[in-house]
Amino acid sequence: MTTERTSAGQPLRIAVIDSDSGFLQVLDKRLERLGWEHRTLASAVPVPTIVAMRLSALVVDLAILGPGAWDYLERLCNELPGLGIVVCTGQSTVAQRVRGLRLGADDWLSKPCHPEELIARVESVVRRRRRSDAREERTPVAAGELEIRSDRFQAFVDGVSVDLTRREFELIELLAASEGRVLEREEIYQRVWGYAMARGDRSVDVFVRKLRQKLEKASPEWRYIHTHFGVGYRFAAEAVEGSEPARRERLAAEVEPADGPAPSALLLDAEAAGDLRVLSS
Repeated sequence: MTTERTSAGQPLRIAVIDSDSGFLQVLDKRLERLGWEHRTLASAVPVPTIVAMRLSALVVDLAILGPGAWDYLERLCNELPGLGIVVCTGQSTVAQRVRGLRLGADDWLSKPCHPEELIARVESVVRRRRRSDAREERTPVAAGELEIRSDRFQAFVDGVSVDLTRREFELIELLAASEGRVLEREEIYQRVWGYAMARGDRSVDVFVRKLRQKLEKASPEWRYIHTHFGVGYRFAAEAVEGSEPARRERLAAEVEPADGPAPSALLLDAEAAGDLRVLSS
């Protein structure tokens, strides 16, 4: 088996939050054979502690975390957007698995399972995360008042964070990178969630609605995500009709000559008189 390594050539470093001694004993032997650095944690630890470990991935059994398991998972996903997270826990319902993946977990595996399958899933998550590391080299995308920063997994308006979750950011990043092309819901789901969309699943629509609400609150004079009914969504910064940006665009279009650069001019906006005069200097 090929040993997966970090982009710097170092063995992977993972932590496992689990208390299943039999499973951990077998898993430890396989991880040692691979040369991976690994650490077992018997309970939830503070997020700053996880940060200090500089992990490639985290495997977590939600069953041992008690009533606060969902809150802890959500906190991990939101505060550590670059960390691959694999949930490996006991028998679960479809609703529980969907909830975990929507919170931001990269994969979900139900026990009993073979340690080799868990290792393979961790490797897959790390590979996907490695590809996403290329985001750090991307130039920020500016549209309207919005700046999309892939290196920070966040969008900003006038330097203020829009406060997107990781999934919301991945959604807007995908749409913005499509350069005005309409993306079908199925394609969005496949590329953001990582697997085929089930018939009747409305996750894309739900996340688009939440994303729009945040964008409209942060940048009310602009609309960024447009619906193409029966197809999907398109990203484009368009000023809201009647807004100041739309007014400036209209005035600029009215005074710009058909050919050549605009002459030096003094523009007097006399809206009260319903008049626009161009006085050459």
